[in-house]
Amino acid sequence: MEGLFKTSLKTNQPVLIIYMAENLEITDRNIIARKIAKDYIRAYCLKRGKLQTFKRENILAAAKPRQKQGVRYA
Repeated sequence: MEGLFKTSLKTNQPVLIIYMAENLEITDRNIIARKIAKDYIRAYCLKRGKLQTFKRENILAAAKPRQKQGVRYA
C-alpha cells in the first residue's frame, strides 16, 4: 500500500482506496497523494473535488484504478 501512495505522490497518478469514514460508512475513492505522513495521507479526492485527509487506520485497501475499456465497434 505504501508503494502505491509514494508512486501517486511522485507521478500524480490516482490510487483507488476503500475508506471507512468516522460514521462507519465505507466508500471507494480515487485519490492523488499530496503528503504522506505516519498517521494520515493528505490527498486530492477526485470524488469530492478537494483536498482531504485520510487516516491510515481507516484505509481498508488500496489498488491501482482499473483502466476503462474503450468501446469497440465491428
